[in-house]
Amino acid sequence: MTASLPIRQVEKPWGKDVLPAPFHAPEGQRIGEIWFEPPAALPELLVKYIFTSEALSVQVHPSDEQTIAKGIGRQGKEECWLIIAAEPGATLGIGFNDEIDADAMRAAALDGSIEQLMTWHEVAPGDFFYIPANTVHAIGAGVSLIEVQQNSDITYRLYDYGRPRELHLEEGMAVSRGEIYSRAQWHKHVPAHGSQVLVDGPLFVLDQVEGTPTPDIAARYPDTLLVIPREGEVQVDGETIAPGGCALATSLDAVQFADKGVCLLARACASAA
Repeated sequence: MTASLPIRQVEKPWGKDVLPAPFHAPEGQRIGEIWFEPPAALPELLVKYIFTSEALSVQVHPSDEQTIAKGIGRQGKEECWLIIAAEPGATLGIGFNDEIDADAMRAAALDGSIEQLMTWHEVAPGDFFYIPANTVHAIGAGVSLIEVQQNSDITYRLYDYGRPRELHLEEGMAVSRGEIYSRAQWHKHVPAHGSQVLVDGPLFVLDQVEGTPTPDIAARYPDTLLVIPREGEVQVDGETIAPGGCALATSLDAVQFADKGVCLLARACASAA
C-alpha cells in the first residue's frame, strides 16, 4: 500500500482552466476541486484544493450534535481554509455585517439580498480562516485554497446567484447562525515559512511546519496523520511526496522532512472519531 492518497480532479463550471503551481488543468477542462481520497486509517478528515473563477453558493453545514440528533450519525462539518493564491480583490463571505434572525435571513436568501448582508473578507496568500459549523459562508471568485475539513458531504445551500440548483432553506435555516464572524478568534495570517499551530481541536489538529517538527508540535501527533507538502518534498515510508500531494503516515517517525521544506500536518482528535 502506498502512502500517497489517490487524487480526484473535479470539473466545475466555476472552476479554473489555469491553476496555481504545481497543478495543471487538462486542456478544455475547468477544475474546481482536487480531492484526496480519505484513507481507511483516517476517514474523519478530507483534504482538498479549491479553485474558483466564480463565486460559490452561500451555504451552511450542521454540527455533529445536530446530525446525531437527526439520527444520521456523526456527519457534521467544520472546515478551514488556507489561501494559496488570490486575484486582486478576491474575497470570502463569512458571517454577517450585523446579527440577523432566521426570518430575515430566509427572506434575504429568497430575494438575493443575503449576499449584501454578509461580510466579505478580502484575502491574500497566507490568510487562514476556520469555519465553525452553523457559520453561513461562501467562497468568492478568484481564490485558490487548501481546505481541511471533517469528512462530511452535508451542505445546505441558501442562495446560488440564480443558478438552477436545489436550495435547502428549511434544513439551512434550522442550523444557521445569523452572527458576525469573529476574525479575532478564527482568522490567522500564516507566513510562507516557519512553524505555526493552525487548529487545536476539538475535532481535528492542523499545523504548518518548516523542517523537522519541534518537540511541542511533534507531541500533537502521537499516531496516524496526514502530511501535505507545500514547499519541498517529504519522504513517507520511503515514498517521495511532492507539493500538490497528500500522504498518510502511520506516525511522525515514518516521515523524513526536508530541512527547509514546508508542509501541513493534520490528524483527527480522538473525541471526534
